Amino acid sequence: MVQAEILDTVRQTPYGSSTPKSDLVVTEKELSSIELSLERRVEHWSRHLVVSPYTEKEHLLDLDTLDSENQLLAEALVHFRCLRDDYATSPYLETFNWPEVIDRVRELALARHHSWKETSFYIVAFRSQIQGSTVYADLGLLDKAAHAEATASGGFLKYWFGSPNHELRNLATCIWRSREDAKKGGVGPAHRRAAGATRDLYSFWRIDRHRLTIRDNVSSWDIGEWVD
Repeated sequence: MVQAEILDTVRQTPYGSSTPKSDLVVTEKELSSIELSLERRVEHWSRHLVVSPYTEKEHLLDLDTLDSENQLLAEALVHFRCLRDDYATSPYLETFNWPEVIDRVRELALARHHSWKETSFYIVAFRSQIQGSTVYADLGLLDKAAHAEATASGGFLKYWFGSPNHELRNLATCIWRSREDAKKGGVGPAHRRAAGATRDLYSFWRIDRHRLTIRDNVSSWDIGEWVD
């Protein structure tokens, strides 16, 4: 919308008018350059998706790196939200609005005339309790660096985390294109630094692994334990 308004204004500039010489006069070559620049900006933001609490460029998901099934799920996960205040300890399937997310996948597939093929996705749930002495801002810096690293490795569709409750317990969850992507995303230096600090920052942690399967034509779905 903004792009169209700008270009329309530029095109209507009266080249032979009696406007002051200080007013902008745009040549056809300059107009083409403006159009190209705006198109590139629109293309950039239409293909890059905010999929975590971090909104800087290095944290955005590039939809062009995904096949149709993963694109559709990633876009549907924009509506992913927590339903419970006790998310740190509640059952995973009951904690988030999965039925709403799957409904959105179905709507997107229909709108794009895409025949959804059965696909499975890898989910990690990190349940933790931080030490009373932990500086949460320091933990946040480690987490942010690790997220950028994982995003760069590819296939990281969604990241959500809560805030520690009164017992300092928390939940974070990652949704990946595949188990292989998750493995690749967790081997870089930022992840090694975060892993090395785990014993000092947490008094308890546990990693639960789940498999989300969405069947042909989004006819049904389930989330179960991941078994290699």
